[in-house]
Amino acid sequence: MNYNQRALELHEAAKGKIEVTSKVKLESKDDLSMAYTPGVAEPCRKIAANPEDVYKYTSKGNLVAVVSDGSAVLGLGNIGAKAAIPVMEGKAILFKAFANVDAFPICVESQEVDSIVQTVVQIAPVFGGINLEDISSPRCVEVERKLKELLDIPVFHDDQHGTAIVVCSALINALKIVNKKIEEIKIVINGAGSAGNAIARMLVDLGAKNILSCDRAGIISRNVKQKNWVQDEIALITNSNCTEGTLADAMDGADVFIGVSSKDAVSKEMVTSMNTDSIVFAMANPDPEIMPDLAKEAGARIVGTGRSDFANQINNVLAFPGIFRGALDAKASDINEAMKVAAVYAIADLISADELNDEYIIPSALNKSIGEKVATAVYKAAVDSGVSRV
Repeated sequence: MNYNQRALELHEAAKGKIEVTSKVKLESKDDLSMAYTPGVAEPCRKIAANPEDVYKYTSKGNLVAVVSDGSAVLGLGNIGAKAAIPVMEGKAILFKAFANVDAFPICVESQEVDSIVQTVVQIAPVFGGINLEDISSPRCVEVERKLKELLDIPVFHDDQHGTAIVVCSALINALKIVNKKIEEIKIVINGAGSAGNAIARMLVDLGAKNILSCDRAGIISRNVKQKNWVQDEIALITNSNCTEGTLADAMDGADVFIGVSSKDAVSKEMVTSMNTDSIVFAMANPDPEIMPDLAKEAGARIVGTGRSDFANQINNVLAFPGIFRGALDAKASDINEAMKVAAVYAIADLISADELNDEYIIPSALNKSIGEKVATAVYKAAVDSGVSRV
């Protein structure tokens, strides 16, 4: 099926994928007088007197801004703000379909950190949460951290934390099948950008002790000067023995490979060198680091990718809608580590022990019950960790 051509036809016919509709009727003078002037003045007065009433009288509590500068869009690279709009519209409809969260694309015509941050700060009063998307590393990490300091609403960079959450959910279930413990295994991450950083951090939070991260130059070590400060941070939390070498060297004897890098980065020989019952998550899109059939031929026990046409699709849509649903319902001021970990286990637990198998370690992206399950877990974690305002 030619998805490219069909997608062009769909987007042209619909003129984009989102629209604004009214929740209230406008059929009489009374309708107009309540929805707009003079009646609309009363909720304005209430909010002016008590700013928290904005959640009572406006859509803020169910509205997320999907913010991008167009610098790292899917596998297309730096294509700019206008060209990023179809992806951000797509993200908006995923929010709506999977968690009934209203979302709106905000594509910023700047790739300067401070400019992006100030733009988001200035528009934040309208929104209950900020979802950062497709901003290149390491700027995306800096943008997120600055916004988290400045805003009292949840800020979440999905390419970092959504990826990490779903990877960890899949890994928890895969380790159940192969009967290995996370604190005892050797994990290799290929790709040292924002996603690789977030995955490494979450694995450490879950108990992993032996992680090697790699970029194009090979294994990242704190003994070697890195390309940027994000990689410096990765070096400090991985490779405690300061091992040096290539990706092939790293994968020798590894139990798990996690790829957030590029097409064909992994050979069959690398997979063959891994430990028995190895797990390979090759998530480069649209073409993985190694194709699933080749990884299986080389000895991998469990294989996952980012694609829907293979088993075990590791897809961020399993995480971000429910995370924001839970955070919004809790009126959370942040999406913290406790909330992320709660999402990890909520997704993993959706597959029962009887259902779990080599070809089914992660729920389907089309399973719409996931949003509710994740939201419930995230809401509880927000309340328990003290970031909720309900």
